[in-house]
Amino acid sequence: MSLEFLNAFKFLKKQSFVHKLDPRTKLLLAIVYTINALLYTEIIPLFLVFLTLIPLILIGKLFKQWIKSIRGLSFLYLIIIILNTLFIEEKGFSFAISMVIRISIMISAFSIFFLTVDPNELALSFISMKIPYEFAFSFSLAFRFVPTIAMEAQNIIDAQQSRGFEMQKKGILSQIKNLFPLLVPLIISSIKRAFNVAEALESRAFGSKKKRSFYFTIKFSLKDWVVSIFLLFFLILLIYIRIQFNFMPEWFAWSFPI
Repeated sequence: MSLEFLNAFKFLKKQSFVHKLDPRTKLLLAIVYTINALLYTEIIPLFLVFLTLIPLILIGKLFKQWIKSIRGLSFLYLIIIILNTLFIEEKGFSFAISMVIRISIMISAFSIFFLTVDPNELALSFISMKIPYEFAFSFSLAFRFVPTIAMEAQNIIDAQQSRGFEMQKKGILSQIKNLFPLLVPLIISSIKRAFNVAEALESRAFGSKKKRSFYFTIKFSLKDWVVSIFLLFFLILLIYIRIQFNFMPEWFAWSFPI
C-alpha cells in the first residue's frame, strides 16, 4: 500500500523562483489551473494545459516529489480507465484518458502550492485577505498535519506488517480489506491529537485577544503581479477559446460536450 500521493502536500524548503512567490500568487495558480482543467473534456487541450505546468515544476525543483504524487494515483487512474472503457459505449477510452489528464492537472497545480508554501506564510496570506485569524490558523494547522498523518499512517502499516499482516495483497477486494487495519488506528490517533492540540491552545488562551502582532509580514512583489496577471490572462484566453471554438475538428481532439 502506497502513501506516495500524500508527498504532494508536504512543504519543501528550497531556494527557487516558485518558492519565493507570494502564497496568494500560488493559490491563484492552483485555482486557475483547476478551472482550466474543468473547462475542457478534450484530450489535446487538456494535455497542452498540463504541459504548461511542467516548466513550473522543474523551476521549483519539485520533479521527484511530483512524480511520486502522480505515481501514487496510479490505482485511481486504472479504475477511471476501466470503468469509462466498460460503461461508456462511444469513445469511452479516450474520455477516460481526458479525465486522467484533468485530474493530473489539478493534482499537479495543488502540488506546486502545497510543496512551496510555508504554513506560517499561508496563515499570513489568509489574514492579509481579511479572513478571520481563527479560520486562517485552522487551515494552516490542518496543512501542517498532513505530512504528520502520512508519516503516522506509514508507521501503522509497518507495525501491522511486523505482526505478520499482509498489507500488499493483490486484488481490489484485498486492497479494500487492507484499509480497515490502517484507518481504525489512524482515526483514533488523529482524534487524540486533535484533543491534545485543543488543550494546548486553551492553555495558551487562544482567542483571548482579537488584535494580534506578527513576527513578519508578506507583500506582493513585482514578480507576483506579473505572474498573477499572466495567470488571469491565461484563464481568460482559455475561456474565450472554449466559448468561441466549442467544436473542434476530429483530427484535433476527441470532443465531448460539457
